[in-house]
Amino acid sequence: MTEPISVTALNQYVKGLLDRDRLLSQVLVRSELSNYKVYPSGHHYFTLKDAESSVRCVMFRREAARLRFRPENGMKVVVSGRVTVFPRDGAYQLYCNQMVPDGVGELAFAFEQLKNRLHREGLFDPARKKSIPAFPHTIALVTSPAGAAVRDMIRILGARWPLAKVLVVPVRVQGAEAPQEICQALDLVNAAGLADLIITGRGGGSMEDLWAFNDEEVARAICRSQIPVISAVGHEPDVTIADFAADLRASTPSNGAELAVPHQQDLRETLSHLSARLERSMDQEIRRRREALTRLKASPFLQSPLRGIQEKRLLLDYQQQRLSRGMEACLTTRRQTMGRLAASLEALSPFRVLSRGYSITQRQDGAVVSAISQVKPGEILSLRVSDGTITCTATGKEKHRWRKKS
Repeated sequence: MTEPISVTALNQYVKGLLDRDRLLSQVLVRSELSNYKVYPSGHHYFTLKDAESSVRCVMFRREAARLRFRPENGMKVVVSGRVTVFPRDGAYQLYCNQMVPDGVGELAFAFEQLKNRLHREGLFDPARKKSIPAFPHTIALVTSPAGAAVRDMIRILGARWPLAKVLVVPVRVQGAEAPQEICQALDLVNAAGLADLIITGRGGGSMEDLWAFNDEEVARAICRSQIPVISAVGHEPDVTIADFAADLRASTPSNGAELAVPHQQDLRETLSHLSARLERSMDQEIRRRREALTRLKASPFLQSPLRGIQEKRLLLDYQQQRLSRGMEACLTTRRQTMGRLAASLEALSPFRVLSRGYSITQRQDGAVVSAISQVKPGEILSLRVSDGTITCTATGKEKHRWRKKS
């Protein structure tokens, strides 16, 4: 009968068996990711599963930092690593040192994944892109100072638009340090206001060579730039994340220089054409003004200035006559109307009956006496007749008795 052993000893023994197995020291597993978690330590923990089984996995921070893409639950991947036992739990797991998307190149998958994510964030929205200045004063070239691309850009910029000042901001455009240097250079040009246009890029190469311009931080540095940015990376078929983020994409570095400035010969031809158009327009305007001046010189008014004054005087006399006749006709009409109204008033006047022997009796206060009850004996009265007023004293009064007709 064998001696009993501890759990720790058992787990260590099984771990030793697995570690010595050459097949398990480097295995490739194709499966689906599940329960993917990234811990603050930088280690990645996840599960690989298929329809019937699953296995726990871990990828330590050093290996995880080399991932070009962002693993997600449900993603089909191929991982490589070693199988061993974690003695504390007594469960075996796969220690991964590499992971690639299943069926797709890692770089191509990482490119599409990042492009789709940044597009959803709105970094590629045309509405946020800035316009390229028509005549830039200073152009900053954020690129490698040793490549053929920078020489081509300087040559083309000098030939097309020698008025522009070219500033080379040297950075590495390949390797692990390149994205950080490109970001720092873009931020420096903006912070110091060194230019009013930036061209960033490099010459052609493989997807791995151009990968610095597929970096997320480079794309964000381009987007936050207050100075317009032209992306000029690789050859014409090459497309990078920087191309989508930039304000303008050029197919090559040389094309970037062509898009950045106008050609001085084209501008000269345009100015010559505009000058000819201006000259023709001025000739036409002068001719038109001369013809107008000729017509004015031949006008009757300029030939005889007093003629117009005389015509206006005749018109004034005519209007004065019309006004006089109109006023006379109006006064005649008003006089006739006033006469009719005066006759009507005269016919209705109570004083008209005085000429027939009647009179109007009034008291001292001006009140008209219409009944004997209004007069007292001895009261002074005024009798108004047709040609004046008679003052008299009432000596008595007598009430008449009128007989009613039967």
